[in-house]
Amino acid sequence: MRTKRAVSMVMFLPFCLAVVHLLSSSTLALERPLKTESAQAAEIKGIFTLILYGGSYADDLETVAILDTEGDQYTFDVFAPDFDYSVRKGKPAKEALKEAEKFVSFHPAFWQTQLSKILDNGGSVIGFEIRPLYLPITYGRSDLLDIYYWSKEGGKIKVTIKLIPSVDKFKLPGGAGVGGGGH
Repeated sequence: MRTKRAVSMVMFLPFCLAVVHLLSSSTLALERPLKTESAQAAEIKGIFTLILYGGSYADDLETVAILDTEGDQYTFDVFAPDFDYSVRKGKPAKEALKEAEKFVSFHPAFWQTQLSKILDNGGSVIGFEIRPLYLPITYGRSDLLDIYYWSKEGGKIKVTIKLIPSVDKFKLPGGAGVGGGGH
């Protein structure tokens, strides 16, 4: 019995040391996404790369537009297949905003847009986000997206976009008009 316990302890100790090492190493440091704050259209000035994510089918709720400020040290990198989004460079502010608002407002349950500025770790504006808000009566709330911006090496900003879990679990695969069933 003592031998079995000793062997268990010998096997458990390296595991504990490995966990402590991983948690204290910088490779698994607790990363925090960049902050966003409410913005006004008048704040959008300059030239932008317009990233249009989603809008692939009539009931695509995962739709958002990102205005990436051109000429700064940052580039936005959407964590999704290339066919899920399009990129349009060299857009003046007014044109980029107009195109973004039109893009996110196609859904039948669309209510209004929400404009946010995306801030780097120092609090400087590096871009803008235009997301759709939906009629609250349709989905139980108006904001259906979890969008995060992660600062990476070399000025890359990783963007993750997904539906909130309470809506995602009821979404039909393939969008509207594609067979029955859920997940």
